[in-house]
Amino acid sequence: MQKMIGRLQNVWHMVSGRSQARMDDESSAWAVSLGFHLSVILALGLVSLYRPASETVTLLAPSVPHVEPVIPEQFYFDADVVDDIGANSDLGVDVALAMAPRLDDVVEVLSPPDALAEIGPFEMSDALAVPTGLEYAEDRNIRGAVGVAATGATGAIDRITHEILMSLNDRKTLVVWLFDQSGSLQRQRQEIHDRFDRVYRELGVIEKSGDESFSRHRGVDNEAPLLSAIVSFGQQVQLRTEEPTSDVAKLKETLTAIETDDSGIERVFAAVIASVEEFQNYRRPDPRTREPRRNVMLIVLSDEAGDDVAQADEAVKLCRRNEVPVFVIGVPAPFGRQETYVKYVDPDPQFDQTPQRAIVHQGPETLYPERIRLRFSGSRDFDDVPIDSGFGPYALTRLCYESGGIYFTVHPDRNLQRAVKWGETSESAAYFKYFFDPEVMKRYRPDYVSTEEYQRRIKSSRLRTALVRAAQMSWVASMENPHLRFVKRSDAELAQELTEAQKIAAKVEPPIQMIYQTLQLGESDRQREYSPRWQAGFDLAMGRTLATKVRTEAYNVMLAQAKQGMAFKDGKNNTWVLRPSDDASDAGSLLKNLSDKAREYLNRVIDEHPGTPWSMLAAAELKDPLGWKWAETFTDLDPPAQGGGNNNNNPAPPPRDDQLQMLQRRPTRPIPRL
Repeated sequence: MQKMIGRLQNVWHMVSGRSQARMDDESSAWAVSLGFHLSVILALGLVSLYRPASETVTLLAPSVPHVEPVIPEQFYFDADVVDDIGANSDLGVDVALAMAPRLDDVVEVLSPPDALAEIGPFEMSDALAVPTGLEYAEDRNIRGAVGVAATGATGAIDRITHEILMSLNDRKTLVVWLFDQSGSLQRQRQEIHDRFDRVYRELGVIEKSGDESFSRHRGVDNEAPLLSAIVSFGQQVQLRTEEPTSDVAKLKETLTAIETDDSGIERVFAAVIASVEEFQNYRRPDPRTREPRRNVMLIVLSDEAGDDVAQADEAVKLCRRNEVPVFVIGVPAPFGRQETYVKYVDPDPQFDQTPQRAIVHQGPETLYPERIRLRFSGSRDFDDVPIDSGFGPYALTRLCYESGGIYFTVHPDRNLQRAVKWGETSESAAYFKYFFDPEVMKRYRPDYVSTEEYQRRIKSSRLRTALVRAAQMSWVASMENPHLRFVKRSDAELAQELTEAQKIAAKVEPPIQMIYQTLQLGESDRQREYSPRWQAGFDLAMGRTLATKVRTEAYNVMLAQAKQGMAFKDGKNNTWVLRPSDDASDAGSLLKNLSDKAREYLNRVIDEHPGTPWSMLAAAELKDPLGWKWAETFTDLDPPAQGGGNNNNNPAPPPRDDQLQMLQRRPTRPIPRL
């Protein structure tokens, strides 16, 4: 060790050229120890990197003889039909949570695609073709179709004839016709009566031709493959046929005997429940075949929404439990409103035959209102005139959808691709100024679920909750006939006139502000909303509310500016005129920002939802400017007196033809409850 230390010292002298050693014996020993330990650590590290070659390990298992899998000859399904499944069932969201791979804020069960959603408008056809479309096994839960358009009840019946044949292709069928006894359906019921013979005659021709839909049931028993029954409903529900029959003449006779119910009450859901309960024994399994004796179909003819909507849930569950589809030949619901106007003509020719507007309950198309009740400024066109919603009344349409049937929205003016005038509306038909393409409206189908599920979906979204609450508020009128012309006779008179005008805006501002604050609560969920219907509804509501708010508050601000004093550029002028303007900046930066925000919402509705009621209403709102500007003009404060004539007593002109007709007009009587 001493020799090594000596050598290190000599090396140091040679390198540094110094005689005095910088390293003493103790320091040299420390350096040697450090080098030695570093070498040991490095060697140990290299040893850990060395891995011997791995040996191959072979796992042996005893041989197992090959066995062919046994495929069952038949699949068996549970015969018990539940009313609801998944998140829509009685177990609620717990079922969805148990099977969900992740927990989401909103549990949404997507319904299977509508099997009949591609059906287009119907036209009356002289030839009836036997359908060759898809057939579905009865153990599949197929939802029905909604928003299927037709121009007349006869066209819808032609489509239902196809459904009867499809049902007969499966098994023998019982068709139950449910007729509304209201006066508004009297003429349409006569059309159905005239059509009855042809429908059943065509079915008879098909049967005699040896069509498989009928021939497959021959020889099974003595019962006819197709039986029919008739039920009427108004204030009371009546079974018109004692037993189902195949006698067409008897059916026509029974239909003719149905009288008109003037009570104005339509208990359509009670009629559905009574019909299913009356004929549910046909759905019980036959002991020999262990299958239901017959298919049962309900066909409802009504032009109203029904007065017993509270029984809708019970009717839906009963039809689903017994697998009874419901088809409704009905009317379109007015967009976002409950009532519409029917063109009523007194059926007695001894009374005045002038068309009158009869109020009829045909809507709305949703369970809860989703359209804010806000009047347009300067126009009542879209406020008092109904427009088509694209769907039928909510409860009846949901009944068809849930049971696997079809709701036909029948209206004779549907094919008019323009604004419809009142005079063009067919007699006994509801007046709709605009109709919309059913193919476009399919994306905007309402949520046809139970009342509890509907409420849950609304509560799960701040946007939906805000829209429904805003829509439930009372009608809010924009400024009706605001004062726009102010003559300056004196400063005091001008200030008083401006103050009185401000009172108009003061009445409108509070309810508009309340609607706006309610809708603001839902803005945070706007980006999360996936439903086109709710998107369009919220954007339209927010855009229209903001537009009305800007017009009202800007009007008030402009009047306040005038009260502070404004000088005429032309000294001859003495009148200030407030004119609409697309620029709201004169009323301040805050209202300018709100104006831009209103246009953003309304333009988004137009761009993202073309061809819909929301887009039409958004475009109508944008036609009116959102701001105001002052203009000046001259008013003659001392106009010349109007000429009064020459005091000659000229004889009165003879009565015109229309005046004579009024004198000779037949008496009128009040419109009955329809």
